[in-house]
Amino acid sequence: MKHSAMARPRTSRASFSTPNPPPFFDLLSLTILTSIFSPKKLPRTLNPYLSLFFLSLLTSLAFLAISTVNFLHSSPFYADPCSTKSSISFPLMPSSSQSRLLLSLLSPVASSTHQNSPKLSTSVMVPLPVHVVASNLSDEETEFWKQPDGEGYRPCLDFSLEYRKESAKISKEKRRFLMVMVSGGLNQQRNQIADAVVIARILKAALVVPVLKVNLIWRDDSKFSDIFDVEHFKNTLRADVRVVSSLPFKHFKLKETKIPHDASPHWIRARFGTQLNQEGLLILNGLDSKLSKNLPFDLQKLKCKVAFHALIFAAPIQELGNQLTRRMWIEGPYIAIHLRLEKDVWVRSGCQTGLGSDYDTVVAKFRNLQPEYLTGRINMSHIQRRRAGLCPLNALEIARLLKALGAPKQARIYTAGGEPFGGKKALQPLIAEFPNIVTKYTLAREGELLPFINKSSAMAAIDYIVSLSSDVFVPSHGGNMGRAMQGHRAYVGHRKYIKPNKRAMLDYFDDASISETELGIIVRKVHRRSQGQPEPRTKRKDLDVVAYPVPECMCKRNTDSV
Repeated sequence: MKHSAMARPRTSRASFSTPNPPPFFDLLSLTILTSIFSPKKLPRTLNPYLSLFFLSLLTSLAFLAISTVNFLHSSPFYADPCSTKSSISFPLMPSSSQSRLLLSLLSPVASSTHQNSPKLSTSVMVPLPVHVVASNLSDEETEFWKQPDGEGYRPCLDFSLEYRKESAKISKEKRRFLMVMVSGGLNQQRNQIADAVVIARILKAALVVPVLKVNLIWRDDSKFSDIFDVEHFKNTLRADVRVVSSLPFKHFKLKETKIPHDASPHWIRARFGTQLNQEGLLILNGLDSKLSKNLPFDLQKLKCKVAFHALIFAAPIQELGNQLTRRMWIEGPYIAIHLRLEKDVWVRSGCQTGLGSDYDTVVAKFRNLQPEYLTGRINMSHIQRRRAGLCPLNALEIARLLKALGAPKQARIYTAGGEPFGGKKALQPLIAEFPNIVTKYTLAREGELLPFINKSSAMAAIDYIVSLSSDVFVPSHGGNMGRAMQGHRAYVGHRKYIKPNKRAMLDYFDDASISETELGIIVRKVHRRSQGQPEPRTKRKDLDVVAYPVPECMCKRNTDSV
């Protein structure tokens, strides 16, 4: 889906709810009038019936124009292109008419249409609407599908007057440039790109389109343009930071620099400001989660703008993701689970697979050969890691969690993630309890995934698109995908997101004396406040605004004033 936004003038204060007629109608009217009534072309004697015909035609076109403008004005996705503020407003729950609009937006034609200037209110990746809960379900099943109360929070990216004044100069910067090397998987890349934009803004520098480093684990050599829509990225951010495809000059002293953890805007300006002024170029590497989480409101809003508006996927990925989403959605409600069962996950987490000693031995040998991959606490046993909630839930544990939460046995489940270590055996406990398991491989038709084979970031992007429209999302392990989905689902209306409380529930899973009924009551109670409700970031300042967009990027506002 590609949509665009006009640059907002900063001197006038046009009302958000006052639309300007699309220029198409001005052009159409002018063309017809000049072609029919131009003095050079007007015949000396005009047939009265022909005149009546032209008059009727013009009247009909006028009514058509007025009706279309009224429709655009009444649409909840319409934003005034000349608004002085970069602000957004979305409906909390799409109606049936909005559902049809969303379906049309997810059509291949709509998703491939490119325009020059995305509007914030339409550039966000919007999921398909949640399904209506059937009336013949049990109380537990009904509760499982029920969406959380969004409490009236809506996206609001109202940048301050000072920020908007500074934008006039920063968005035209042509002397100082920031280059950033980003690494890791898709969602790790997204986090670093958002930080790169913020750092460029802090330094008042132009940003070169980020360079994606070859992924050492998955051997993915994709470029930025293979994964993301470059022109959309540039246009969406053009009022905030100037983004260029390449440096306008040759630079032979390519010196990469890293930043420390929790780097503040003040530290960044003090450390790099002079260097950037003197050399005209700063190259940063290793950005992963090192920028401070506690930024001024305007910079927090900018991070949200990058994550939820600027970083849409390249057309081939978006179109296939939309197709797979429609195939899942049209059959009814579905659950998306991000299963972290890949071999590298078990190696890095220091946990056991649950598949038996043979599989655990293979993982242990690989871990001993490359101990640098271990990201967990070295001084903890695998049992201590699991009890501390540091291990991914395996297929059996996910199945028990879903069953305890009230998921119907016939629920359709889309599993996102890479190939599980152990293959079908690893998934067997989940399939035994919930037989309707679907992956991108089974959902895609012959040949559709061929362009993305061995492209892990593209495959992860397809999972992202399908997962976003699910009625319920459950991550089996914390991580970048889980945090990205948590924030994005909150941003588009607080769609249900169940965050497994592993530390609280695993002891009950291991207690054979507890019946399934008792376990269900306990698990539902444990997760009552972790199902996607608004969770203000202010409760913990170390949280990333992209995962917790309330209150910096979402606020409660009177709908009458929008």
